[in-house]
Amino acid sequence: MATSHQDPGSGPPVAVLTGATAGIGRATAEALARQGFRLVLVGRDPGRLSAAAQALAAIGAATVETVSADLSVQGDIRRAGDEIGARHPGLDVLINNAGAMFGRRVLTADGVESTFAVNHLAYVLMTRCLEGPLRAAGGRVVWVASGAHRRVRSAGDWQSTRGYRPIAAYCRSKLANVMAGYAYARRLAGSGVTLNTLHPGFVRTDIGTANRGVPRLAWRLLMPFALTPEAGARTSVHLATDPAVAGVTGRYFDRCRPASSSPIAGDAAAQEALWRLCGELIGEDLG
Repeated sequence: MATSHQDPGSGPPVAVLTGATAGIGRATAEALARQGFRLVLVGRDPGRLSAAAQALAAIGAATVETVSADLSVQGDIRRAGDEIGARHPGLDVLINNAGAMFGRRVLTADGVESTFAVNHLAYVLMTRCLEGPLRAAGGRVVWVASGAHRRVRSAGDWQSTRGYRPIAAYCRSKLANVMAGYAYARRLAGSGVTLNTLHPGFVRTDIGTANRGVPRLAWRLLMPFALTPEAGARTSVHLATDPAVAGVTGRYFDRCRPASSSPIAGDAAAQEALWRLCGELIGEDLG
């Protein structure tokens, strides 16, 4: 159920964010709050959503709404999209930021491997569900990918059926973000909606320690060398707000600048094959 912490007003731009209760997502939401955005936070834990909403309202957000949804469940994503669209027929920004790393291979209720479902398929489906309001406002779509996509040697086995390793599955999901981001941006061309993907940098978060099976000690040893969440959020905020990129679409960004993705990510035929798979997994003809 969606909850509002202030009465919705008219005027300020509206941004929808997933994964905004901690880490990069929270820092991104705070930056947008300081710019006076109306924020819609989507997440699984109502308590954490409520706490984040109160904090964001206190630092300047015009309004803050929360929508509880499990992003591994397609029905939840569709319900969240319906709720948001009913409240906001025009959306200025959608930032798909939520991500996870799972210690073992687990299928979601929809029969999809969890890493791919949360880190990638949820991006596609949430964007699809909110495409109407985004088109109405000429909105910007931001997908938080990762430079980790470069570690993947070949496109395919998206659901890790040929052996599961947590970090490999994560990297594969980030490659999917970049590749499908290119494919989706082509389909949005001329609509007024832009879609870009980005590398936030190696950021100090708990994604590598949240589940059993992930090499926690190694992750913790690397944390002193990682960026702060605020630094990691800069490219997301840049793509969401900077007038200089208002018409830029179908690009991959690093440190607030267009960058080259891996050669595999740039394979148009592989992009289209992945796009078709995404459509099959969510039960839609994505065109």
